[in-house]
Parts: sequence; C-alpha cells; structure tokens
Amino acid sequence: MKDVERQKGLGKARILVVEDEAFIAAMLADMLEELGYDVAASVSHIAQAKDFLAAETVDAALLDVNLGVEKIDPVADLLAERACPFIFTTGYGKSGVPAAHAGRAVLQKPFHIADLAAALRKELGTAESS
Repeated sequence: MKDVERQKGLGKARILVVEDEAFIAAMLADMLEELGYDVAASVSHIAQAKDFLAAETVDAALLDVNLGVEKIDPVADLLAERACPFIFTTGYGKSGVPAAHAGRAVLQKPFHIADLAAALRKELGTAESS
C-alpha cells in the first residue's frame, strides 16, 4: 500500500518507535495503537533501527534522542534522506536534539496522548489518524 493511501485513511500509517526504555516504548506502542496507527517496529538501538529501515519502509518515526550512550543522529539522518517524517521524544527539550535536525518536531517527555496525536497529524499532514 502506498504511503499516500495510508495517509488518506485507507490503511494504518506505520510508525517506527526507537526508544531504549522498555516502559516508555510499551507506553508509546499503546498510545499509537489507541490513536489508530500501526507500530511497524519498536527497537532500542541504532543498529536495530538501521537494520529495520534497510528492509522496511515506515510512514513516520518516533525517535528518543539518547539511547543509552548512543545518539540518534544516524537514524535521523537516514529518515531525513528518505524524506520520512519523524518526531524526537526527549526529556531534554529542544536543546538535546541533533543540530542538523534542530527544526524538527520535539515532544518533551513526559507528554500526553493528545500531544502525540497532534504532532503525528502535523508531521503526516493528516486531519485525523486512520
């Protein structure tokens, strides 16, 4: 199914979650499912995210800025090259976002499901999730 078809409500948009805290990853998955999105994958390391993206496409991604000692930059760079929307999730605010992606959307942890819904609608260019 084409990304445009997903965004027009003919299927669920596929979201990649890159988060190293298991509880937060599970919470994000629950929120996404409640909002009508499909969690394409939930990974906790840069290598896992890059491997997944080498084999799959997604409609958008939620990226934790810091995965332990790893920085999210390589995944953000890859998604940006593909023109794939993504949102940073971080407890550090905009100051923790990679400089090359300073203009990207940021959700400050902790955030509410309404904040996530609004950010995804804006990034995906949809009025409502599917």
